[in-house]
Amino acid sequence: MDARSPRSITPKRPAVSGSARKVKDNAADWHNFILKWEKLNDIGFNAANKIVNVKISTLTKDSKLETESDIAIAENPPTNNQELEMFCTELLDTFENMSKLQLKMERLTSTFKGVCNLESYHHGEDHNTTPLFHTWPITHFYDVSLKLSGMYKKELELKQTIVQEIAHTGDQDLLMVYLSAWLYEPYIDNNTKLLLESMLLETGHRPL
Repeated sequence: MDARSPRSITPKRPAVSGSARKVKDNAADWHNFILKWEKLNDIGFNAANKIVNVKISTLTKDSKLETESDIAIAENPPTNNQELEMFCTELLDTFENMSKLQLKMERLTSTFKGVCNLESYHHGEDHNTTPLFHTWPITHFYDVSLKLSGMYKKELELKQTIVQEIAHTGDQDLLMVYLSAWLYEPYIDNNTKLLLESMLLETGHRPL
């Protein structure tokens, strides 16, 4: 990421300069948080995929054993419980790391709100409609951050359901739905990248 200040940053007052610096740092944090989330999502998908493979293998064995005698069933207990537990622990650890990251996103949004309040306190409500860098007023940074944070919060809630249910599901189709939902993240829409890139462009992290 290009952290150099763009030529067109023109804060007109010392107080705005401090706010502009904080907003620019927050934009960089959003970029880093989303990159970390994407990495964790890949790690979680790999763990979930392993769980699904073990579950399907177990379900297939169970289906075959249903046609055999009770003695054969007793002599052929599932042998992959330990492996399944290991993959579940891996998925849970990843989810917990994503939970911590989502809390950081919420705190970042609170910081944007705090900058809005500070600017209103020093310069009045009307000042919050003044562009801080190029075209965005400070309130727009808060609105974008709030929208992004809301997407990741909903996605985290979905992932929590997947973590809780994926190892206990006996339906192969449902297992594949869970796996697909984890990978494609339906609550994080296509506007996420656009919002992030617009914020980076506005704050000078991306060249105009």
